[in-house]
Order: sequence, then structure tokens, then C-alpha cells
Amino acid sequence: MKTSEIAVVATGGTIACEADDSGALVPRRTAAQLIESAGVYVPCRPVDVRALDSSSMTLADVDALVATVHEQLADPSVAGVVVTHGTDSLAETAFALDLFHSDPRPIVVTGAQRAADATDPDGPGNLRAAVEYIDVGDDLSNGVVVAFGGQILPARGLVKADTHALDAFRPTAEKNAVVPVRPDPIAPVTLAGMNIPVVAAWAGADSAVVDAVTDMDPDGIVVEGMGSGNVSEEMGQALLRAIDAGIPVVLTTVVPGGKVEFAYGGAGGGATLGDHGAIPAGWLRAGQARIALAAAVSAGMDPLALIGS
Repeated sequence: MKTSEIAVVATGGTIACEADDSGALVPRRTAAQLIESAGVYVPCRPVDVRALDSSSMTLADVDALVATVHEQLADPSVAGVVVTHGTDSLAETAFALDLFHSDPRPIVVTGAQRAADATDPDGPGNLRAAVEYIDVGDDLSNGVVVAFGGQILPARGLVKADTHALDAFRPTAEKNAVVPVRPDPIAPVTLAGMNIPVVAAWAGADSAVVDAVTDMDPDGIVVEGMGSGNVSEEMGQALLRAIDAGIPVVLTTVVPGGKVEFAYGGAGGGATLGDHGAIPAGWLRAGQARIALAAAVSAGMDPLALIGS
């Protein structure tokens, strides 16, 4: 495919970082500088949105990014959009973009593990791969994808699986024959203002944390459980109280790979919690499950419609 122009939307992250006087990494490089360093061979349009460490990416920032990407796609001369992003929350932002992406033109999210001023930075190669994916246009059926470490991976069901490896991202379905189904995208909704905490489970956990979160009257709760979506008996009882109070609860797992499917009984078992209305996260881990739940609550729809299968 011969492209007219590819929009490169920069949000900060390691790909844009340089070391300051103390040696700490700070996102400084602009979209134009990133494009220049990548040495791409097709016309690119630089668009700067934020310069953040992605651990500070708020839902309001995600809303603003979604709006910017859609503004770029409203221009028929744009062949696709690349988003540069920090790796800490890259999978969550890519998933949010995917939920709202109905345009046939591709969105590719990329970043880096090494700073821009490192001896051998990986950002330029990742950005070049993202641009080439749009330019070649071989298979654009996967929705939003992530270009990282020599791989092109669908955003849905993606996790950062290594703190330093250059191929840091893995699909949760990596060792399964089944590919996560991408539900039909929805029109963008506002995520900002949604209060959806993520609660981690641990062996023998009591009810205190869940009860405290329930008292906050959140819009929903995501629980990072164990195994295929299980928690301790006391935590399970607290989650039942949250569900009875009308708070949507999504159960995912700390396990890196595989699907969350409820099977176990007992007060903290996924099957018991599911019988009372808890929602299994399927292939999604905590960050993406939180985005799905926030979007569903904001849209007034069943979270399972966005979690998929």
C-alpha cells in the first residue's frame, strides 16, 4: 500500500527519554525527533500529546489520546496512526484504543525498553516497524496492534511480561490454539471519572481491603486473583457483599498466561462468585480488565460484551 502520510502521536515514555544531570530518565524527545531517529522512508506527521511516564497515564489522558487519534483518522490523507507510549501501561492504552477503533486504517502502538540516548536504543527500530506495518498493509484484521521487539501483536489480551527484555510483551493466549475474539468496537465513551480500583488477592487474605474499597462506593472493582480466578474464603465473602451492594466485580488472575474461566467452588472460588454475578476476565489481565469495565460502565452496557471470549 502506498501511504500518503502516517500520523505519529507521541505521549512520552522510555522511547522519548534522555538521562538528566542525575542520570534519571526523563521523556524529552518530540514526535518529530522520534521520526527523525527512526529513519523512516514514508512521510510522517508528528503529533505531540503528552510527555509522560506511562505509569502516570490517567483515564483522562487516555480519553485525550483516543480523541487525538480519531481526529487524525478524520483526515483522509492519513493512512494510519502510530502511537509512541511508555511500556508500563502500553497494553492498557492500546486496548482502550482497540475498544473504540472501527476505522479500517490501522493503529499501531509502540515504545522502547532503552532510552533514546542509550548506546543502542531499541525505540527507533520499533517505531520503524510500526510505520512499515502500516505502509505494507498485509493484514490489518487484528484491530489495534503493538509493534515491539520484532513482533506485531494484537492489543487484546496483551501483557508486559518482562521488565527489561527487548521483546517484553506476550499474549495471554500465547500457548493456546484459541485466539481471543475481538468484539465489535463501540463509539468512544468518557473513561475519566470512572473509579475502578484493582485489588490484589493473596493466599489467606482477609476481607479488610475489599471492604475498604467497597466503602469507597466505586464504579466497579477488578480483582487480580489466583489460578483461574480464585480468592480466599474471607475475601470471597467480602466480594459477595460488594456484588450485593450493586458494584460490578471482574475477576482476573496474576498468572501470566491462559484464560480466566470459573471452575472452583467454596466462598472464594470463581464458580461461586460467578453464580452471584462476578464476571470472569477471560484473556484480559488486570489493566485491560479495568479499561473494559470502565468503558462498559460508562457506556451502560454488559462488561462481558467488551471482555469478549
